Amino acid sequence: MPFDHDPVIIAARRTPIGIRGRALARLRVEELAAPAIRAALADAEIATGPLPAVADVQLGNCMGPGGNPGRIAALASGLGAEVPGGTVDRQCGSGLAAVIDAVAAARIDTDSVRVAGGVESASTAPVRSMNGLPYSRAPFAPDGFADPDMVRAAEDLAGRDRISRSRQDRHAGRSHARARAAAEAGRFNDELVPVAGLDRDEAIGGAEPLLLRLPAIFPGGTLTAGTATRFGDGAAALVLARAGSTPGLAVRACATIGCDPAFPGIGAAHAVRTVLRRAGVETADVSAFEIVEAFAAQSLAVLDRLGLADDDRRICADGGALAIGHPWGASGAIALVRLFSRLVRTGSPAGTLGVAAASVGGGMGVAAVLEVVR
Repeated sequence: MPFDHDPVIIAARRTPIGIRGRALARLRVEELAAPAIRAALADAEIATGPLPAVADVQLGNCMGPGGNPGRIAALASGLGAEVPGGTVDRQCGSGLAAVIDAVAAARIDTDSVRVAGGVESASTAPVRSMNGLPYSRAPFAPDGFADPDMVRAAEDLAGRDRISRSRQDRHAGRSHARARAAAEAGRFNDELVPVAGLDRDEAIGGAEPLLLRLPAIFPGGTLTAGTATRFGDGAAALVLARAGSTPGLAVRACATIGCDPAFPGIGAAHAVRTVLRRAGVETADVSAFEIVEAFAAQSLAVLDRLGLADDDRRICADGGALAIGHPWGASGAIALVRLFSRLVRTGSPAGTLGVAAASVGGGMGVAAVLEVVR
């Protein structure tokens, strides 16, 4: 159990995830983040009463316009000029890394309330140039290292691990089926903050018979558009405060690791193994996993390394990024929002454990073990 001075996630909200270029395409990053921040803070005040002043806003972001989106979002959410803000870039692990950083800061500044999360607008990400020529992303690794784009890296991983097309199709279909069932049952309702008229995750669909008809992305390959996540627009915000009588999630252990840049998709597996060891627990002790699904092949490679079954109901039980979408810098924080809904909102008993994790471009992994407190 955490000590009284340990920070606890006491509120967690996210926007719906829009497909790049569609419902949320006109919103800047601060216009996505501010509603989530305001909603999370409002939830926290309902749970605890008036809050102390927010000490900081820390957001993950990896493809935005620069200018410190964390600070811009803090101002846009109405927190006032005296509240600073910062931005973390660990690519697809940025949102989770931002929360981990905020937890570390809150353990020193024990009376503070902090907001952390992530935001990404794939639709408004700027076009960048190098030597006068446009490019879609910055390098993930320097000269002398492998630097595949994430689609190529996932295909290479599928080939190396002999992950078949049919297995990938089943995994993606399962993610969509779980997300559809969760949406129809209203399990996303309490975490969602509608924005720009969108009140649902735009990418959920992908019935397995449709997936079977999609062509491979690479000649002779196994990846398809259906077994790759949809890039998207969205934000998530979590409120951290000192442990008390309010239910929440305490971070019991965290880990950030490096791995071979040629196979970045397996980073989450190494990070999860590390964080479980630090927490002194096994996979069997964990009630809920939220592991960011960038590609079916990548997700399956992680599960294989962790000794977890493809259809384990603990893993992304309401569907993962394959179904709901992947707003890069926000996805790690969305994983934490999902754990909050699955464990805290549903009344799981104190001591119940969850794990959030993400693999990261350039060969990294980020993970955290979280414990329900009441």
